[in-house]
Amino acid sequence: MSRPDHAIADWDYDTLREECGVFGILGHPEAATLTALGLHALQHRGQEAAGIVSFDGRQFHSERQLGLVGDHFTDPATVKRLPGHMAMGHVRYSTTGETILRNVQPLFAELEVGGIAIAHNGNFTNGLTLRRHLISEGAICQSTSDTEVVLHLIARSKKPASSDRFVDALMHLEGAFSLVAMTRTKLIGARDANGIRPLVLGDLDGKPIFASESCALDIIGAKFVRDVQNGEVVICELQPDGSVTIESVRPFPPRPERVCLFEYVYFARPDSIVSGRAVYSARKRMGINLAKEAPVEADVVVPVPDGGTPAAIGYAQQSGIPFELGIIRNHYVGRTFIEPTQSIRAFGVKLKHSANRAEIAGKRVVLIDDSIVRGTTSVKIVQMIRDAGAKEVHIRVASPMIYHSDYYGIDTPDPEHLLANQHADLQSMCRYIGADSLAFLSIDGLYEAVGGQKRNADAPQFTDHYFTGQYPTPLTDLEGRGTKDPKTVSLMREAS
Repeated sequence: MSRPDHAIADWDYDTLREECGVFGILGHPEAATLTALGLHALQHRGQEAAGIVSFDGRQFHSERQLGLVGDHFTDPATVKRLPGHMAMGHVRYSTTGETILRNVQPLFAELEVGGIAIAHNGNFTNGLTLRRHLISEGAICQSTSDTEVVLHLIARSKKPASSDRFVDALMHLEGAFSLVAMTRTKLIGARDANGIRPLVLGDLDGKPIFASESCALDIIGAKFVRDVQNGEVVICELQPDGSVTIESVRPFPPRPERVCLFEYVYFARPDSIVSGRAVYSARKRMGINLAKEAPVEADVVVPVPDGGTPAAIGYAQQSGIPFELGIIRNHYVGRTFIEPTQSIRAFGVKLKHSANRAEIAGKRVVLIDDSIVRGTTSVKIVQMIRDAGAKEVHIRVASPMIYHSDYYGIDTPDPEHLLANQHADLQSMCRYIGADSLAFLSIDGLYEAVGGQKRNADAPQFTDHYFTGQYPTPLTDLEGRGTKDPKTVSLMREAS
C-alpha cells in the first residue's frame, strides 16, 4: 500500500501516479493484437511494465515485459507468440510490489478447476493481511503484488466452478479494484462495491471487451456498451457453438457508486467517458469554476502541460483572459532521466518544459495546473516563467489541496511531505512556490464541475479522501502497520 522504495518519481516525486490499466477481449481471432492496441491507449495509467496472456483453445500463452507497450508488443514476433481467440492484458505502475518481472501482470495459475489469468487496477487495503493469513495456511507466494492473493483465494475456494470461485474470492477483498480474469472459456470483469476504479464493457463485432477506460475501445473501433457497475461481476462465456453469453452477478450489498475524483482531475485520458461523464468537459468546467472562485487581473492564461490544458481553456473562457501555450512540453524525455545524476538534475523541469518567452515576457501570467502534490515542481516552473520575463505569476489549481495519502492505487507521498501539510496557510505556500498569488478550486467547485452538485458531506457522491480525509473503506493493512500519524489513525478508525 505504501510507495515502493525504488519508485522515485520525476524530480523529487512531485506528481501523482496512476496504478494500472486492464483490457480483455473474448472470441476474436486477433485477440492479442487488439489487446496490445487497447493497452497502448491505456499507457498513461502505467508505464513500468506491460503483459498479455492469451488462450488458443488448448493452452495459455504469456508475454510479460518491463517497459512500455510499444517497446515490446509492436513486434510481430511477440504477438505471434500469443495465439488464440481470447486475450487479456495489463499496464502497470507499482503501488505495491517491486518493479520486477515476476510482479508483471496478468498473473497466471493452473488450478484444479483449470488455468486462470488475472489483472488488477487498484489496491487492496487488506492485501498484506490476507497474504500473511494465506502464508500461515501454507500458501507460497511467487510475487510481491497484492493481486496474487486473489489467485490464492480462488485456489482455496470450495465452489465448483471457476467463476463462482472468483466471486467467492472477491468477498474477502477490501479497498478499490477493477479486476479482469480469464479462464479457458470465460472473460470476467468486476468492480469493488464502491466503484472507486473505472471499468467499461465494450463490443467489437459481437465480441465482449473489458477496459479501464473507453478510450481503449475507440482505438480498435469497438463500441461502448456500458460501465460495469459498482459491486458487479460480469461473466462472459464462450459457448461450444461460438456464441457468447453474458451474465451479471451482484454479490455485494447495494450501495451508491463513488468513483475516484482523481480520475476526472488527473488520471483518465481527456477523451474518455468515466461513469457517463466526459473527462474533458469536466476538466474544462473545473477551470470555469476556478475562474469564478479565484479571479485575478492578468494578461494571459497558461496551462502547465499537459494536465492543466482543459482547465486553462475553461478559465480563459470564463475570465476573458487570452489563452496561450506559454509552456512547451518535451515529450521525448524517457526513462534515462528517472534517476539522473546531480548535474542533470540541476536542469530541473527544463528537461520536460520550456518557457515560450514570446507569449510570457512583460505579461501578468496565470498558470493553471491540475493539482499540486509537494510543490517542488511548481517552484521550478514559477522560476522558469519569471526567468522568461513574466511581470507577475499567479497560480490557480483546478482541484483542492491534497492533505491525505491514498491507499486505493494512487501513489502519493506520505502526509508530512504534501505541500498542504508543510505550511500553516495559503500565504506561506505561495511564498514557498514564489508566486504572486495562489488559489485552489474548492471541493464544492470540483463536485459541481464533475457531477453538477455540491458535495453531500453525509454521503459523498465521489471518493475524495485525499482532499477531505473521508476514506470510503476500512484501511486494515495500515492499522496493522501501526501508523504513527494521529490524524490518519483517527480517519482510519472512522472508516472502519
